[in-house]
Amino acid sequence: MKKLLFYSSLFLLTLIFGCSKNDDDYNPPVNEEPLIESEVLKAAGNESALAAKIDQFRLLLGDPVNSAPGVTEGRREINWDGVPASLTNNNNFPVDFFNLTDPAGANGRKRGLVYLNTGSPLRLDSSSFAEIDPSYADEFIPFSKKKAIISATSNITELQFKLAGTNTAAFIKGFGIVFLDVDDANSTYVQFFNGTKSLGQFKASTGAFSFLGVKFDEEKITHIKIVAGNGVLAAGVKDISDGGNKDLVAFDDLFYDEPKQSN
Repeated sequence: MKKLLFYSSLFLLTLIFGCSKNDDDYNPPVNEEPLIESEVLKAAGNESALAAKIDQFRLLLGDPVNSAPGVTEGRREINWDGVPASLTNNNNFPVDFFNLTDPAGANGRKRGLVYLNTGSPLRLDSSSFAEIDPSYADEFIPFSKKKAIISATSNITELQFKLAGTNTAAFIKGFGIVFLDVDDANSTYVQFFNGTKSLGQFKASTGAFSFLGVKFDEEKITHIKIVAGNGVLAAGVKDISDGGNKDLVAFDDLFYDEPKQSN
């Protein structure tokens, strides 16, 4: 009887300690978000469904909305609609359009946001991307009328930040984005980095419009990867809501706090 109790106890201890997360062979779930303190705001649906959540996120980022360089507080917003026609409905949107460094240039273009040149050109579009494929006309209605943007040959877009109007590396603490036509709950997300350190992946909710905003308590954001769906908008490629086999996603408004110089 004593032997039976001994081996039963040994088996129980093996179960307990053999499953410990401190085991060298333990593999955490894929895409598990690191335990980094952050505030995450999400909303999906129509414009009114997003409005209150976006306003809440604006408060987290801080007032006012800045329109010139040389400030340290407040926030920045981008909605694309002031971009000239020559850079619309083609694949010629400049990666540094919203961080002009010419001292004599327009302040409205000095917002401290720069796209990384990953090999995929950027397309700013005012046709709901119907010029790419007519089926997109009812799929990608811009949130703030009338333009939205994609990476033209990829579903991945990457951003970094500069001190507004300069080439000086900078960081932010919070970032929000409006996605268009998210159908798959697992394919659209934003991954944040501080240097090479991943701060986690945060998924967008499904909806015609989907807002995702993340603000970190302590960490600095220097680099962002936006994964918009699992396919690329192209002639003949249909969204899953239109009988295709890919979740095609575009994005619109961006929100972030004023970029500050990295130490």
